Parts: sequence; structure tokens; C-alpha cells
Amino acid sequence: MIDAYSWATPNGHKIHIMLEETGLEYRIHPIDIGGGDQFKPDFLAVSPNNKIPAIVDSDGPGGKPMSLFESGAILIYLAEKTGKFLPAEPAARYATLQWLMFQMGGVGPMLGQTHHFRIYAPEKIEYAINRYTNEAKRLYGVMDKQLEKAQHLAGDDYTIADIATFPWTRSWQNQGIELAAYPNVKRWHEAIAARPAVVRGVEVLASVHKPITDAKAREVLFGATQYAKH
Repeated sequence: MIDAYSWATPNGHKIHIMLEETGLEYRIHPIDIGGGDQFKPDFLAVSPNNKIPAIVDSDGPGGKPMSLFESGAILIYLAEKTGKFLPAEPAARYATLQWLMFQMGGVGPMLGQTHHFRIYAPEKIEYAINRYTNEAKRLYGVMDKQLEKAQHLAGDDYTIADIATFPWTRSWQNQGIELAAYPNVKRWHEAIAARPAVVRGVEVLASVHKPITDAKAREVLFGATQYAKH
């Protein structure tokens, strides 16, 4: 049994989709990041960086429980546990891992900053908005060029690189992106969005997700609470 500690965010949806795609049995534990659940001791015990998602696998290596944080590490772990979405053949495996790292080091952090400065920042800073919107467009351009050559990011097979990246492209409007300007990304995005497991995955915790609109949630996520010692 996988216990998943998560919330309905792009990083959370990576794991929800992976769990649905692999068919692993799991329980979901909502971590309301706007309400400060990520700072509770029980959650910090499995995710010391106070970020979702995190998992505990009761049947980990050697049959012993194992906890993991960081969505990329979790995707690799679940792929290796099930033998799905991460090729065993070395060239295909490293192609997948490089595009996973592209998501972890580029797509996630840069689009996250784009969301922040375009939507959540208390003041509109033109330089920051332009910088991160332009970086979002650059990243979509990189993906579009790759997807001109292949069905999926790491080649013709659907892998954890696609599972990691897709949730971040669901909010393309918030990133100042016109998806039609990237026809290969659009084709890829629509194909993945139609997968039954993806449809189920993005619905996980959607009914309890709360928009970040009130002052308390903004303070918890972006203010002094985030930087206090926990």
C-alpha cells in the first residue's frame, strides 16, 4: 500500500497520475498547503523540506516501509517498483531521465515563478513578469521542437518524463502561453489529457482544493511562515 501525502497542484498531480497509471493500491492524505498542513510534525517526518508530495510505501525494498519526498524521486521509485514508464534499455532510460531532469530543473521551477509573479505576487513587477513569461515561452519552444521529432518527450513511448511535465502545462493560460503557437506541445498535451488514468489522476483532491485567494493562505505559502524554523 502506498500512502500519498499530497495536494491538487502540478507536483501533486504527477504522483496522482503515476499511481493511477501503474494501478498501485494507494491512500491519499490531503496536505492543505494553504492551511499550513505542510508544517505539521507528522508530515515533516516524511517530507523534511515541507513540500508536497511525499509517499510512504508499506512494502518497500526488502519488504520494509520506505518514505520518499521529491516528486522526481518518487516517480523513479514507482517506475522501478512496477517496471512501467521508465525503460530498462540504457539509451532509452537516460533519454527519459534527461527529460525528467528538464522538468525538475526547468519546467517546474520556472513555470512556478511565472505563476507567482503573474498571479500571486502582491505587487506587479514588470521585470519579473516579463522575465519568467519569456522563460516559459522558451521552455515551451524547447518542448515543441522535441515533440516535432517524437510522440513523447523522451521518444515514442509514454514515460515518467511526460507524467512529470504534463501537469505543469495544464495552466498554460496562467503562464502567458498561447498553446496554439506550439502545435506539437498542443498535440501531445491533448493526447495525454485524454488518457483515462490521467483523467482520474487530475481529479484526485480536486474537490477539496482551495484557490490561493485569502491573505492567510498567501502568508502561509509566501510569507514569514514559509521561512520560519519548523
